[in-house]
Amino acid sequence: MALIAASAHSHPMSESTIKSCFGPLYTCLGVYEGDELCGFAILHQIFEDATLMDICVELKHQGKGYGKALLDTVIRQAQAKEAETFMLEVRESGVGARALYVKAGFEQSGVRKAYYKTAGEPEDAILMTLTF
Repeated sequence: MALIAASAHSHPMSESTIKSCFGPLYTCLGVYEGDELCGFAILHQIFEDATLMDICVELKHQGKGYGKALLDTVIRQAQAKEAETFMLEVRESGVGARALYVKAGFEQSGVRKAYYKTAGEPEDAILMTLTF
């Protein structure tokens, strides 16, 4: 998972952070081609609040619908666990990801200024929420 995140994100979660997501408050999902992990999603949920911690598809597998499939699955998982709200944050420059989230029913709910590191100036995080 860390290798996929490193290939797809400019500032990915560390391997230790990813490992910490394998616990009772998290759901980790993967999409495979045969034995090859092509992408993953990590859902964190406490009571009625669900948060998408990360969703990532390896670059060579992007454009195959895996991101949408992962997002649809984590949304269903959150609903099955009686979530009332599903939150995420996305880079302002993440136009494709933001379009995917809007298509799934998410709405912009805020902005975290200068939240993400970049090679230059920090980038804003767009907060998005889906209410069930």
